[in-house]
Amino acid sequence: MATVISGKELATIRRNSMKEEVIEFGKKYNRLPHLVVILVGDNPASVSYVTGKGKACEEIGIKNTTIKKPETISEKELLDIIDELNNDSTVDGILVQLPLPKHINPDLVINAITPSKDVDGFHPINVASLYLKQPGIVSCTPKGIIEVLDFANIQIEGKHAVVIGRSNIVGMPVSKLLLDRNATVTICHSRTKNLAEITNTADIIIAAVGKAKFVKAEMVREGAVVIDVGVNRDEVTGKLCGDVDFKDVEPKASYITKVPGGIGPMTITCLMENTLECYLKHMEEK
Repeated sequence: MATVISGKELATIRRNSMKEEVIEFGKKYNRLPHLVVILVGDNPASVSYVTGKGKACEEIGIKNTTIKKPETISEKELLDIIDELNNDSTVDGILVQLPLPKHINPDLVINAITPSKDVDGFHPINVASLYLKQPGIVSCTPKGIIEVLDFANIQIEGKHAVVIGRSNIVGMPVSKLLLDRNATVTICHSRTKNLAEITNTADIIIAAVGKAKFVKAEMVREGAVVIDVGVNRDEVTGKLCGDVDFKDVEPKASYITKVPGGIGPMTITCLMENTLECYLKHMEEK
């Protein structure tokens, strides 16, 4: 039976630590870190995510402003808001909640955010910094995955990590972070042939494919570490579930994360970490 790694527990530890840091930094610099989140439309999932980010800010002591705009907002109006925030010295982090309405180009919006305020780590300059091993902001979910592995004292160096999924948000950046920690990394995707043969050679599996209960026991070798990044709805129960069939895989794995309570809480926690990181850089530059 696998040991379940609690991202929720780690998130609590990190948030308590940040809470103390924010109090001290507030005294030192005479203002608190400030995160601005822009929410366009009323997509239920997006509203839920933004609410969760607001609660995390409140818990830690980070100032949070949520700008809500209707789905009909023009691309120019949204870009004008971002430009204003870029030039506001009291704003440390800017996050535009995705997805955006179809008439707005998300790449244009992301590129418009000043890289030093891009707490999501999606700006091309921050992405390039990751691949060039230069200082930059690392996107939240990949950063959270590495922190969870470290929390469980799982050795990364020298291990074979198989990442299922090649998205720019999770699959590709977490692969680079694992490479930087001296893992041997295989990236699999929808066109990969004989997927189970590859995953059965893995010491660490990162499941970020976006398909409910996709990873089954026959895809996992005995004693592997399984990190579930997926957030899906079970077609039968309607409950949240991951990309890993937890009940099927748990008996074979040595360590495993659950959905919910695994990587999710750490994604928001890493957003808070990134906001604090941006704030400190801004304060040190003054």
